[in-house]
Amino acid sequence: MQRLTSVQELEKTSKTILEQRKKFCLTVCLGTGCHANAGGAVYEALKKEIILHGLTEEIELKATGCRGFCEQGPIVVIYPGEICYCRVKVKDIADIIKKTVLENTIIEELIYQDPVTGEKISRESEIPFYKNQSRIILGKNRLINPQDIRDYLAQGGYRSLAKALTGMAPEQVIAVIKKANLRGRGGGGFPAGIKWETTRRASAKKKYVVVNADEGDPGAYMDRSLLEGNPHLIIEGLSIGAYAIGADEGFIYLRQEYPLALENLSVAIKQAEECGLLGKNILGTSFNFRVTIKRGAGAFVSGESSALMSAIEGKVGEPRPKHINTALSGINSKPSNLNNVETWANVPVIIEKGADWYTDIGNANNKGTKIFSLVGKVNNTGLIEVPMGITIRKIIFDLGGGIPAGKKFKAVQTGGPSGGCLPVDYLDTPVDFDHLKELGSMMGSGGMIVMDEDNCMVDVAKYFMLFLKEESCGKCVSCREGTERMYEILEAITQGQGRDEDISLLEELAWVMENTSLCALGRTASNPVLSTLKYFRDEYEAHIREKRCPAKVCKALIQYSIDAEKCNSCGRCQKMCLEEAIVGEKGFPLRIDVQKCTRCGVCREACRFEAITIIS
Repeated sequence: MQRLTSVQELEKTSKTILEQRKKFCLTVCLGTGCHANAGGAVYEALKKEIILHGLTEEIELKATGCRGFCEQGPIVVIYPGEICYCRVKVKDIADIIKKTVLENTIIEELIYQDPVTGEKISRESEIPFYKNQSRIILGKNRLINPQDIRDYLAQGGYRSLAKALTGMAPEQVIAVIKKANLRGRGGGGFPAGIKWETTRRASAKKKYVVVNADEGDPGAYMDRSLLEGNPHLIIEGLSIGAYAIGADEGFIYLRQEYPLALENLSVAIKQAEECGLLGKNILGTSFNFRVTIKRGAGAFVSGESSALMSAIEGKVGEPRPKHINTALSGINSKPSNLNNVETWANVPVIIEKGADWYTDIGNANNKGTKIFSLVGKVNNTGLIEVPMGITIRKIIFDLGGGIPAGKKFKAVQTGGPSGGCLPVDYLDTPVDFDHLKELGSMMGSGGMIVMDEDNCMVDVAKYFMLFLKEESCGKCVSCREGTERMYEILEAITQGQGRDEDISLLEELAWVMENTSLCALGRTASNPVLSTLKYFRDEYEAHIREKRCPAKVCKALIQYSIDAEKCNSCGRCQKMCLEEAIVGEKGFPLRIDVQKCTRCGVCREACRFEAITIIS
């Protein structure tokens, strides 16, 4: 593509690209999830089939980023009819071209079927998972090949940057962001406009803008999907921020485990440089800006602002004392503005549509939308984008389709490993920074893990504490030793070795960690424990006093038994047991030797007659 030296050239190029679009467009999701499920093979098969039928002039085949509905992937959508086919396999490709593209008929077996109502839906926008969202940030993922800047330009890309550079002073840009009340989507919820203003007013000439893409929460992949699917959106937002703050250099601190995001970002930066949208005299103005990708070293704690900046400098990624404000003294002791991926992604939308439009979305002090990864015991898993203030119930039951297999909802864990677990009593809680914090949880970066009646809340708390103790950098004693000791206590409780005083000891440790830890990891690490103690204390007491796991999860507190009336002595479980713990002769009901049984559960999975039960 040519170098764009003015706003007029940008507009003309976007218009030309739109005019060159073909009649039909077939899109294949090639985000990480669909890649892992043979999405690449589906794409290649479509390409061959289109060539075979001589349709290359009529059909545009496009590899897009994550569409969000990950458990239905690979997803193929055919435009202009917006026909959505789910869980597509290579063997389906010939029929898609023949029946749908050439004969205009729907393949019933490939369209979405609602898990609750059984209704079959062919149009993507009418699927409840999508219909109940407000996809102002994620929505363009479905229309863009992340490795082709022309797709982004066709969707109005870089117009917000052009608007800011040619029609707004830096102070005006900051004023719009402040008026929009854009709060940081990385978890803290600090107003982005105030942070920008602080860095702009700093006296130093050299300043930096930084993207925190070190997303490390278990089950979270919001930032990854934005970077993979629409990298130019983040580059444009970062560029606008750099102009407003007065920075000429930016960094994207990218998690080590995101190879596809690295590839797509690298291509996007190179294309933006070639088009004159990064580099010197951007769009014919005096604004200069360049972006560098820095790979993370795999440490969860490096997502903390000061630790991240230390890592960019090439030092150990560990937090600095909080009297140092990175907005004033960050990278190389220069003012550095850090926001996470989703925060930067909101910026072009706000500049394009205005603060008044943006503040109409959300509730009183929480504006705009929030992207969540909805995972766990829920029918529809994937990425969702919803207005701030939506209730937990609407997310889980309207978008998520409820709990699988007729099980009962038990809890939802929000905010990543440092978030809290909220029970059924709080299903109607608005999901925003303030309400979740009041209940002992947090918004975090957007992880949302749903649990049903088969989850043990003591075991859940232990899982998150294991993660946090291993990810603690060890710099401060309260976090290093506190997470270790809390994990040891939880482990003892799940092993049937708990004591009554353990509960008060956990609460005391939590207080110390919250009030003396250096960074947010240590200060919030106790949230999973405190929230489960608050809302599920009876489970802790059952483990400690009755040596019983109500959810029948903790191995040391359960026992397997064979129902003699249901057992037909087929021997299948006996063959699968590596410990030879299932004894008995053919023709007679089998039984389990509890001394040999390791409670692995293989026998229960192997039994076809539901004869093996768990006694707690």
